[in-house]
Amino acid sequence: MPDDAGQENRAGGNVGLMSLIRALSKDLEARSDDSLRALFDARPDLISPAVPDFAALAARASGRVSVQRALERLNRPQMQVLETLHLCTNTDTEHSASAAGLRKLISGSTVAAVERILAALQELALVHRAVPPHGAPATGNRQRYYLPVGSLKDVVGIYPAGLGRSYTELVRLQPAFAQRAVQLVSELHRSGAAIHGATTPMEAALALQHWTSSPEALQDILATAPERTTALLARFRNWAMGAVPQAQRKASITTEGSDVGPIDWLLARGLLVPLDAAHVELPHSVGLSLRGGAIINDFSLSPPVPELGRTSAALRRNAALGAISETLRLVGEVLHAVRDQPLATLRSGGVGVREMRRLAELLRIDQPRTGLLLELCGLAGLIRLDVDSSSWVQPPELEWLVLPRQEQWLWLVNAWLASQRVPSLVGQPINGTPGAAAQRAASGSTIIALSAEAQRPDAPVVRKRILEILNELTCEASAPDGTAPVLDAAAVLQRAEWAQPRMARRFSSLIRGVLAEAEILGLLGSGALSQLGSAIADDEPDAALSILGEHLPAELNHVLLQADLTAVAPGYLAPALTEKLLLMADAEGQGPATIYRFSPGSIRRALDAGHNASTVLEFLREHSATAVPQPLQYLVEDTAARHGRLRVGAAASFVQSEDEAALLELLAGPKTEGLGLVRIAPTVLISSAPPRETAQVLRSLGLSPSFDDSEQPVLRLRRAPAPHTPSRPIYTAPRTAPPAEEVQAQLDALRHRPAAVGNHHGPEGDHIGEAATQLGLEALQRAIRLKQRISMNVVDGMGNANLEIVVPLSVSGGRVRVFDPAKDTERVLSIHRIIDIEAAEELRQ
Repeated sequence: MPDDAGQENRAGGNVGLMSLIRALSKDLEARSDDSLRALFDARPDLISPAVPDFAALAARASGRVSVQRALERLNRPQMQVLETLHLCTNTDTEHSASAAGLRKLISGSTVAAVERILAALQELALVHRAVPPHGAPATGNRQRYYLPVGSLKDVVGIYPAGLGRSYTELVRLQPAFAQRAVQLVSELHRSGAAIHGATTPMEAALALQHWTSSPEALQDILATAPERTTALLARFRNWAMGAVPQAQRKASITTEGSDVGPIDWLLARGLLVPLDAAHVELPHSVGLSLRGGAIINDFSLSPPVPELGRTSAALRRNAALGAISETLRLVGEVLHAVRDQPLATLRSGGVGVREMRRLAELLRIDQPRTGLLLELCGLAGLIRLDVDSSSWVQPPELEWLVLPRQEQWLWLVNAWLASQRVPSLVGQPINGTPGAAAQRAASGSTIIALSAEAQRPDAPVVRKRILEILNELTCEASAPDGTAPVLDAAAVLQRAEWAQPRMARRFSSLIRGVLAEAEILGLLGSGALSQLGSAIADDEPDAALSILGEHLPAELNHVLLQADLTAVAPGYLAPALTEKLLLMADAEGQGPATIYRFSPGSIRRALDAGHNASTVLEFLREHSATAVPQPLQYLVEDTAARHGRLRVGAAASFVQSEDEAALLELLAGPKTEGLGLVRIAPTVLISSAPPRETAQVLRSLGLSPSFDDSEQPVLRLRRAPAPHTPSRPIYTAPRTAPPAEEVQAQLDALRHRPAAVGNHHGPEGDHIGEAATQLGLEALQRAIRLKQRISMNVVDGMGNANLEIVVPLSVSGGRVRVFDPAKDTERVLSIHRIIDIEAAEELRQ
């Protein structure tokens, strides 16, 4: 049984064991260049930065972070085989396993399929070849035996394959259960159960383990269980831990009655082990017997095929194009609204409810959609935060406004793919965020637009992977009649959980939001992946531009002016026309047939921007399919006639003199150009410079101005913002393979500097650095698990090296806790002071 394999040779048999890192180093050194290239393509972090030799490469491949990244790319059958190998082997005693042995524990598999997966895992440097375990039958070269990398146990967690820990581990790690175990076994023995007696907690654990070691034995035990016990245990089939109220309550066979509940019945027999007041764990042997003796019961080399609906190509195309046109129109209106009145931000960041409500009323849409559009504009660089005014503004000379519509769309899509912000999170509850966000979360608040809480570092990777899965499902379900499959979140998540089970939690938290964002960008239409979405998933933006340019309705360059002071857009207008029209009129309604209403206020807005009556009327005549109605012409001319009777401007100082000729001379003089002088009356000039500066310049010209200092001038210091000129975002897919020249340089370095793999752990035998550190930690952790004495060279505060023989107890935070048998004391040492580690048993040989 796999549970017994982990206990084999605990007390002895560890002399002469090879380091797992050294074993992997030999495996890597024996590979061909093509095999190493494939490894570097699959795990680019192994050569970033470059490694000096195979020992350092093996150390990095065995590192916890690197192994965790590699596991995130494995599919379900690969993870199932790897977890089964982990449960059936013991890296401390080099107890290895073969494909034939694993097949017996993976229901539905074959030796050939398991061998292929093991070979693939070996190519990824997650497992390596090993010698057969002690007592294995001699089979020549027909069977290959494997061991996983040493850090796998830390990465897969305490419940590999969803199975719990063994009774022996639970007795060692759960003091409350250890105290109860002997009494529990005694009660079972006295009640007639076929279990051996025990006098110590470890004996009790071994007795319980043997009692529940086979499906038949467990079936006999459950024959007298209460009615709902089997249904309760079924909940533990895929995960060993569960929530139970009052899990540490007193449950005993001697006091239970006929109406005992399933939880009390299981606790009284040790089939569930309490962890704390609210959680229990199903021990390894019980869980394995529940699965019929197999670790894996749902093995399949093929991904699940979801049941999907269908939609026609025309519906998909029209829905996608309509979403794109509407999004571009609304983004243009958002930018116009922000330019007219910047969006104020809260002190804690983000746009508050009042501003969101005001903007939603201007756009004539609901607030959730407004928040999503704001996030889209923010991540695309179409609006930016002005630190001086603490408000979101539109950058000057924004190129996006004058681009063709298909290029505007690609700008938004590229920015969305590359951004770490998730627009769909706006409006969702805040979870686990620090500072002010946590305070808002405590009061039941939600994520607000343009706040820090909408940031997710893994968003680009998840978006790209979801698009690839959508493309895979669409290609698999393609039909000759041209219909496309309708893909919902459940279908995509089902495929994602099979393709990358280690990332399932990330997918489940973002998938619905990503699909909603993809739909407003036209990557989905009627629930199906559009042609545009397929092109983007295949990293073909030029093809997407060509498709959109071919199918997107042509932009219009005219409106229909009506006598009720409105202009009707008979379709989607050109961006430049929309921009100018919004300057002169206010938009009403939604959709492509937008109505623009003229009013005295909207006409004044155009006049303030530098237009006059003639330019406004000329623009309307040029872009109207009908004549300008007389009421509209009267409105423009009357508003322009009243406009400008009062003028408001800015001035920092003034110059007054009764000598008009002297003032005219100052205006014409080249030395006063920097003052920005403007004549507002025959005897008054105004200047854009402060009073003191203006007076100094006039004195330098030989004049003697009197300085009016009745009000102290105020000096305002402003932070000069960096010039912001947003450029078109260019999306680059997350790098999955290093450049060929980097790979070749690494191969040259490895082949010309062979690894020095010996039997010594010290700096003379290994490259001082990454490999030496990993080897030292590996030796420490192995000695802790085996309770093995080690010999260490420790440098004291004076720089002297002292040889010490100790028993390491734990290692964490850069420190190791050891027991010194000679002094019968415990000590804590800093790892950086340890320069050499060897097993004490090796020294005595």
